[in-house]
Amino acid sequence: MGALEVYAGPTALAQVQREGVKAASFNTIVGASGGPKWFVLYGLDRYLFGEFFAHRRTPLVTLGSSAGAWRLSCLGLHDPVAGLDRLAKHYSGQRYSATPTVAEISREAAALVDIVLGENGAQEIAEHNFVRVNIVADRARGLLASERRSTLMAGLGVSALTNLLSRRLLGLSFQRIVFHGGPLTKSVGELEEFATEFVRLRTSNVRKALLASGSIPLVLEGVRDIPGAPDGVYRDGGITDYHFDLPFQSGEGLVLYPHFYSHFIPGWFDKSLPWRRPRPEHFHNVLVLAPSRDFVSQLPYGKIPDRKDFETMDFDTRAAYWQTVLSASAALGDEFAEMVRSGEGLDRIKPLFASTRK
Repeated sequence: MGALEVYAGPTALAQVQREGVKAASFNTIVGASGGPKWFVLYGLDRYLFGEFFAHRRTPLVTLGSSAGAWRLSCLGLHDPVAGLDRLAKHYSGQRYSATPTVAEISREAAALVDIVLGENGAQEIAEHNFVRVNIVADRARGLLASERRSTLMAGLGVSALTNLLSRRLLGLSFQRIVFHGGPLTKSVGELEEFATEFVRLRTSNVRKALLASGSIPLVLEGVRDIPGAPDGVYRDGGITDYHFDLPFQSGEGLVLYPHFYSHFIPGWFDKSLPWRRPRPEHFHNVLVLAPSRDFVSQLPYGKIPDRKDFETMDFDTRAAYWQTVLSASAALGDEFAEMVRSGEGLDRIKPLFASTRK
């Protein structure tokens, strides 16, 4: 095993070492924000969506924000892999003008969601028999509801300062909204830290919920008038839940978390706060799948993709780089499939939070 690293909380570690890795053991799958970082997980997702969970018929909760919500929503489609392929192809192929405006980027994002959903995708997600898609978005308060750049920047500055004092104070600026498919599950319904409102996913609001979850302030326009949701402007769910710090232990079964790293940043404003990390007890039943350092070092530029690539690379350079990563990511899926099939590598699963990797 060289491409994939596997980490586990104590409950998850004991169970998979005792029983092996079985799809039936997992009742929740989590997807973090991160934009194009997701491309390094594409091959792993294709295996999970197309084979690992292919015969699933009991409830499976997906919980994601921003790009994590977009990719995991594909599990709610009748053909999850086809949806995932559309997302990867058209996201990696986005082309913008030399100096794209917020309006231009917003139009491209809306077009991408439409392509992924296709004609019936919204209904398929909202009415799925057992996949419970959960999409996190944040309803903006005060200055943060404005589209005027100077006003929005001021609101973000205030939010960053209050978050520095306490993560809970972020609730003064944003209200977490969870759009959920099917009955609200216990693992999602007991969220902490912020006042949270739950809105049922319906055919009429799936598209806007996904758009809202990925609407990065200053990059994309906020989303208004989401059917069934409180009035207001909705922005990127990663603001409150970037990599998540939630009580996963309140749900039954294990949690599967394909992630870009072995470390986690709770909220968007915590990226520059090295002391702000999730509580380990929240991850006791979580199995994390991540690309190894060696794998990442062999990618072009020695890194996984990120949003800065839009600014630092021309289209041809960026598209070639991202396609290389998408192709190489199949190795993660192959290695996890071998672990599932044969049990190879179970003895090399690392305790979560014991790693010093940064």
